[in-house]
Amino acid sequence: MKLIDLTIQDFVKEVDSPSPAPGGGSVSALISTLGTALIKMVGHLTISKKKFLKLDEAIQKQIHQTMAELDYFKKELVSLIDQDTIAFNQIMKAYQLPKETDEQLLFRQIQIQLATQEAISVPMKVLKVSRAIFYHLSLMLTYGTKQAVSDIGVGILSIATGAEGAGLNVLINACSLEDEAQKKATIKEVKKILQEITDYKTSLMRMVYHIIEKE
Repeated sequence: MKLIDLTIQDFVKEVDSPSPAPGGGSVSALISTLGTALIKMVGHLTISKKKFLKLDEAIQKQIHQTMAELDYFKKELVSLIDQDTIAFNQIMKAYQLPKETDEQLLFRQIQIQLATQEAISVPMKVLKVSRAIFYHLSLMLTYGTKQAVSDIGVGILSIATGAEGAGLNVLINACSLEDEAQKKATIKEVKKILQEITDYKTSLMRMVYHIIEKE
């Protein structure tokens, strides 16, 4: 059964077990997913208000388009919850390969590197999708119903947390890369994206608190 099909209680039990997967990668993808769902919830509430129909048609169209894009990102994150655990399990299988002969050692080494590449790719997608979501949050915060601004705040914090968690998973797996140039490039890219997200989060949360204090 897929992780995404588990009940919340069963998912928690899977995480709280001796098995190393699902671990931080899948949990990070889930946290970003929940944050995105919260932002969408506020969008649904906003669109249902009469006040929404008084907005300029261009703004209405932009919000509807943003909702559609957020839905796409949410579905992508949902799929990555399971993909991360699958990628981790492939690494475990690669390490369990026989290493009695030179040929076996070489094959094992290649398989470990291939599995590591995938284990980097999945959380990197979580990180990049999370960053893409941040591009839309200013609009939702500006026009979203003010009664739910705290929900937007929780969404922002969740997506930022999921992104940072995904970044940590990229970094820990990048340590196993044999290609030093790729390792350095991967680490550099992760740090750059995380800084962008931190900047977005700081700016948006400042707006959240400002709106709350005005209410």
